[in-house]
Amino acid sequence: MKRAAVAVAATVGLFVVVQLGSLALVQPFMDAGYQTVEDPSDPTNSLLYVGAILVATVVMLGAMRFGVDQLLQGLIVFSAVFLSFYVFTVVVPPLVTLGGVNVPAVAAALAVGVGLLVYPEWYVIDAAGIVMGAGAAGLFGISFGLLPAIVLLVVLAAYDAASVYGTEHMLTLASGVMDLRLPVVLVIPLTLSYSFLRETGPETLADEADADDPDEADPESGADGDETDELEADDSSDDGPADALERDAFFIGLGDAVIPSVLVASAAFFRPGDPALLDVPGIALTVPALGAMLGTIAGLLVLMWMVMKGRAHAGLPLLNGGAIAGYLVGAVAAGVALVEAIGLGPYL
Repeated sequence: MKRAAVAVAATVGLFVVVQLGSLALVQPFMDAGYQTVEDPSDPTNSLLYVGAILVATVVMLGAMRFGVDQLLQGLIVFSAVFLSFYVFTVVVPPLVTLGGVNVPAVAAALAVGVGLLVYPEWYVIDAAGIVMGAGAAGLFGISFGLLPAIVLLVVLAAYDAASVYGTEHMLTLASGVMDLRLPVVLVIPLTLSYSFLRETGPETLADEADADDPDEADPESGADGDETDELEADDSSDDGPADALERDAFFIGLGDAVIPSVLVASAAFFRPGDPALLDVPGIALTVPALGAMLGTIAGLLVLMWMVMKGRAHAGLPLLNGGAIAGYLVGAVAAGVALVEAIGLGPYL
């Protein structure tokens, strides 16, 4: 029970840090001209992003299948440096510039990449994940209006469910990237002596289930009897039975924290119905955005309760569903009409 409490509290804390980070970055990102689309209200932007995710997934699975893990590692580390640079350019003062480039920001971003390559211990992974998560959520939050953001969350929740319960390729991807020690998961140590560098795991969830108890393992789902805590590469959540917490760490995918936070950041930045900003220094927070935050945490608590029961579960249906429901409740509480809150006004 003590380990379960630590896992829940630490995971909730990491999610909140990513969410607050994204809210702190939305206005600096906009001031820096980092909005990535011409028309943030266009819902087809979400479909293009989903297409990019599918392509990235195929590339990662192909890299694992053909044994070119270095390619996968290089792509993810490059993404970490790229996102970190965006964050540090608006956070780190430009004390030294070269050709208009913030040299300290470049150095900080490169330090993230070096740390991931040289010493990917759990605290390095988590620190990089927080920077990446807040940066990605902030960038997409200012680029996706409310309707595109909601479409994005709904489509990715459906994809996550299909990839975990149907094709199960997300489980394969999750197991593979764990061996590369990359910031696609957030790591919650449950013992003082834990080292992510010494972490070993099964090649697939089914393999571990069979090793633990061949009679109880489910050959189709690979979920019953496994003892992974929570293993995810992009935006799904998988776990084993409650006694899995006897292991030394708990894992949850970075995508689980990022995707619902896109709606949090979008709600704070676009402010449908123009709800007042709450008096929180340095953070663009509104009642609808706060509702999305609380809804995400509610979905997270339900998810963690479910995965501790001993089944692999897709994370985004609960997390995104909670974020959308919380946002809508917050919008109503702020006096915003649902049609306006969802962004359907221009289409009606």
